[in-house]
Amino acid sequence: MLEEVERWLTTRSWSVADRPLHQILAAKQRTGQTISVVLPALNEEETVGDIVAVIRHDLVEQVPLVDEIVVVDSGSTDRTSQVAARAGARVVHRDDILPRIPAVPGKGEVLWRSLLVTGGDIVCFIDADLREFSSDFVSGIVGPLLTDPDVDLVKAMYDRPLGGSAGQGGRVTELMARPLLNMHWPQLAGFVQPLGGEYAARRTLLEQLPFPVGYGVELGMLVDALHLVGLDALAQVDVGVRRHRHQDGQALGRMAAAIYRTAQLRLARGHLIRPALTQFERGEEGFEPRTYSVDTEERPPMVEIAEYAERKVA
Repeated sequence: MLEEVERWLTTRSWSVADRPLHQILAAKQRTGQTISVVLPALNEEETVGDIVAVIRHDLVEQVPLVDEIVVVDSGSTDRTSQVAARAGARVVHRDDILPRIPAVPGKGEVLWRSLLVTGGDIVCFIDADLREFSSDFVSGIVGPLLTDPDVDLVKAMYDRPLGGSAGQGGRVTELMARPLLNMHWPQLAGFVQPLGGEYAARRTLLEQLPFPVGYGVELGMLVDALHLVGLDALAQVDVGVRRHRHQDGQALGRMAAAIYRTAQLRLARGHLIRPALTQFERGEEGFEPRTYSVDTEERPPMVEIAEYAERKVA
């Protein structure tokens, strides 16, 4: 491991216990910064309500840390929107944000559009499929941004149990993202969960970043932030254990392909001859091919969008 990364691990990797809630709240009151929590959601009625309720109870009503909780629904066919609203979130539908630009499917698309419907100086992203959720996920990752002006982006790190085995989650991280980062961006080798969906950043950073529209958004954001603000502006906080719904192997394959494409664009901004992935499923007559397109589109930095610029002026 690079000496720079070893040093970074001692100076920019913390535990949630390192910043008690009263210290974080005092920093918020002193600096006057506001915090938006965004949950991108697609058919998450079983979990989104509990997450919103915990954040609202712990960090809005009990302690006034979070200023707004926004669920961006990306086309759910279940009761995600109703459950989230009942729990106390403001629900916005993806297609109602910046309708001038037709929306495409993908997590990154939702995160990008959320910048237009939130107002916080710090934006905290939380996946909507978490179970046994703790508000430490929010307070832990916004804490360094409130107390240390030199930090611009903070990722959560955690154990990811798979079935009955500890630490077996994050298969795409171990098989795709971690090798890519270690080989091509070794400064980022210290991130425990580079693809984790729980992270917070200053709006002033997020609005300058391009957003891959799909699953490549987390890797793309880390790499671009490294080049824009440097390693010491990035950090991670241990928040314990993350439990969530696990996807099947083929879904993970599609995720890995999107992440590889995101890395490839950043390595060379080159041309991918075949932006598609063929997988196989057993059918009545043997294995049948299924071909899926790989996310190749990216949204530009939000500061380049006229509607966003007009909102900032207003």
